[in-house]
Amino acid sequence: MADIQGSYDHLFVAVPTALAASLDRGDAGGSVAVFVDGEPVVDVWGGFADAERTVPWQRDTIVNVWSVTKTMTALCALLLADRGELDPAAPVARYWPEFAAAGKEGVLVRHLLAHTAGLPDWDGPVAELYDWPAATARLAAQTPRWEPGTAAGYHSLTQGFLVGEVVRRITGRSPGEFFAAEVAGPLGADFRMGLPAEHDHRVAATVPPPGRDGDHRASAPGGDAVPTAATPIRVRDGNSVAWRRAQIPAASGYGNARSVALVQSVMACGGSVRGVRLLSRAGCDRAREEQFSGEDRVLGMPVTWGLGYGIFGDTYGWGGWGGSLVMIDPATRMAVAYVTNQMRDPGDDNRGLEIVMAAYDGLQGR
Repeated sequence: MADIQGSYDHLFVAVPTALAASLDRGDAGGSVAVFVDGEPVVDVWGGFADAERTVPWQRDTIVNVWSVTKTMTALCALLLADRGELDPAAPVARYWPEFAAAGKEGVLVRHLLAHTAGLPDWDGPVAELYDWPAATARLAAQTPRWEPGTAAGYHSLTQGFLVGEVVRRITGRSPGEFFAAEVAGPLGADFRMGLPAEHDHRVAATVPPPGRDGDHRASAPGGDAVPTAATPIRVRDGNSVAWRRAQIPAASGYGNARSVALVQSVMACGGSVRGVRLLSRAGCDRAREEQFSGEDRVLGMPVTWGLGYGIFGDTYGWGGWGGSLVMIDPATRMAVAYVTNQMRDPGDDNRGLEIVMAAYDGLQGR
């Protein structure tokens, strides 16, 4: 069995066992954290931080968690809503006047958070993702692909810029700056959107699925997705220095399982963790207000969207390209996070689900 480092409550032994099983099946590396009542009952890691398997995964190794980043950006928006500075039911143009172009005057903030705004495709060059003014100006000029609010289509890259620009217009700070000052800083969480160079040595670069290389592209997991002309994102793009430095608040957050679980424990615990209150219980509950339920046009599968989070029964959260995941359960005050540098094809990846089920095994023994 793979060597697993870290600590865990003996009732949750199934969690490190599940991580070890993934490593034994060929994964490079990863980390898992389970927080209950805002405190870690599992904080483990194992494997390697590089594809060549020469650099062991360390306690402070961080990785691009891809779309798990969306949950961090959503938390920023929910925090502003809880403070009364952002109204999810208001037109986006109230905060971002230029956005009203091309028939978007009726697009609401909640449409951005719930992937129903009709702007799912990034159709510009990859390099423009690294230029915030250019990226947001491109999106402000776009025409929706469908009537906003009537259908959902996963905004895989665009959602972060759309929500992030609203955050910037309200606060005067980029989403990464706002998150650092208002969320990560108060909690002491090792998570960043826009990674400074001094942290490069800690990064575990993304490893493509077996048999693939750096040109491996993101694709929808479902079989009924509508083809688009969106610019493809490759593994090599995500491993570039430019990607790390940029703020792409839908897909370029860097952290480990410990930091992801700590931040999202705020949502699991009614807005307060370790004596730090970020938002009210009602502010947390907003995340689970259903905005859409049905077939997602881009993912090609059924999805229920809340305000910035996917809803799964009594739990909510989201996963990232390649396998990283966070799950929030307010009823048990539990947050489960799994991050990995090892991609697998979407149809052959149950690792996150296995970790979550193992965490519930531990809860049953408490």
